[in-house]
Amino acid sequence: MKQVSNMANTSNGSLATLLILFTILAAINTVQSQNLIADNISVVEGETATISCRVKNNDDSVIQLLNPNRQTIYFRDVRPLKDARFQLVNFSDNELRVSLSNVSLSDEGRYVCQLYSDPPQEAYANITVLVPPGNPIIESREDIVREGNETEITCTSMGSKPAATIRWMKGDKELQGKSKVEATYDRMFTVTSWLRFTVMREDDGVPVVCIVDHPAVKDFQTQKYLEVQYKPEVTIKVGFPQGLIREGENLELTCQAKGKPQPHQVNWVRVDDDVPSHAVITGSDLYIENLNKSYNGTYRCVASNSVGETYADYILYVRDALTTTPKPTTTTTTTISATTSPPDITQDAAPSTEAAAHDSQAGPEAQRLDHAVIGGVVAVVVFAMLCLLIVLGRYFARHKGTYFTHEAKGADDAADADTAIINAEGGHNNSDEKKEYYI
Repeated sequence: MKQVSNMANTSNGSLATLLILFTILAAINTVQSQNLIADNISVVEGETATISCRVKNNDDSVIQLLNPNRQTIYFRDVRPLKDARFQLVNFSDNELRVSLSNVSLSDEGRYVCQLYSDPPQEAYANITVLVPPGNPIIESREDIVREGNETEITCTSMGSKPAATIRWMKGDKELQGKSKVEATYDRMFTVTSWLRFTVMREDDGVPVVCIVDHPAVKDFQTQKYLEVQYKPEVTIKVGFPQGLIREGENLELTCQAKGKPQPHQVNWVRVDDDVPSHAVITGSDLYIENLNKSYNGTYRCVASNSVGETYADYILYVRDALTTTPKPTTTTTTTISATTSPPDITQDAAPSTEAAAHDSQAGPEAQRLDHAVIGGVVAVVVFAMLCLLIVLGRYFARHKGTYFTHEAKGADDAADADTAIINAEGGHNNSDEKKEYYI
């Protein structure tokens, strides 16, 4: 008996399973055989939604549209529902298209497209009403933040549907905040986001932007500019001298300090010693004249504001004064000679390390100067030789001529040459004229 009962139960279970399978297959066939189509719709509150019921291969079956309460909005091209916001856009054998203007949250729901065929068919169009959020509100814990402190900024987006998403940007960098979503009684949502970060001096004047993402709006954002206070930035500028500093020179330093707020005090001190007594300090300027090695040390400029105090150091190192050796004059000795060698050029004393480095950089100019000096000396020697030759020539020319002996001493009172000779010789007859030439 128990076996028969078990067999009967098994048979009944199998029949039930078969019936379920046949039901599912019938439903699948029914769905596959349906040719009525409707689309879901998302519309912003206050705008217009369009509902379309479309039929493929219609066999003159009647199409109608029902609201979520299954009240008939349109039967064919007739509107039984007394709501003027529904308007017929298109009616044909294959489509019933209806518009709904000034959509509100109460219009949200599932609308039914019916086709009076055999069997009847239905398709559903879900209308989702989007409510854009109000203007986002951004607030900070403090208006002015000190460098190195943490600040907190809050952004709130109210009255949206669905809930909005909030993102943060600081300058061109995206930051991650923490958000909280709250639902209100009227199916709206309020979203609040907090952003915390440490502020640096580079953040002064940088905008922090709260961006609200929502399907009903685009580029919805608000921003707040950071105001950061920071310690002074101190730098020391050398007025003169430029380069190496030597004894006897003057020194001028200027302290440049910038901060927020602007530094209210700038002081000059000498580390581990006193500032020279004759140093002149005028505001941010330090002036010391007639330097010597006793002034060597570290000079510090200290600037302060309400945030804090910072300083910059200048290390003074005074070197020996430059000693210059006068160049010896060059002398030239000329002789009556066919050739004269140019005199040697006397070199200066060995320069200091810095002067030698400078001379090595000006090598080509020094060589050109040496060549010019040598050329000048050679020119002077040649000129002296030419002058000597001219003097000798004139001397030889002046000692060349005719010389007469004492036999011609009576020529002044004689009427002719013979008489002159007789007078000169005291009566001796001598008609020969003697001439001497000295070369």
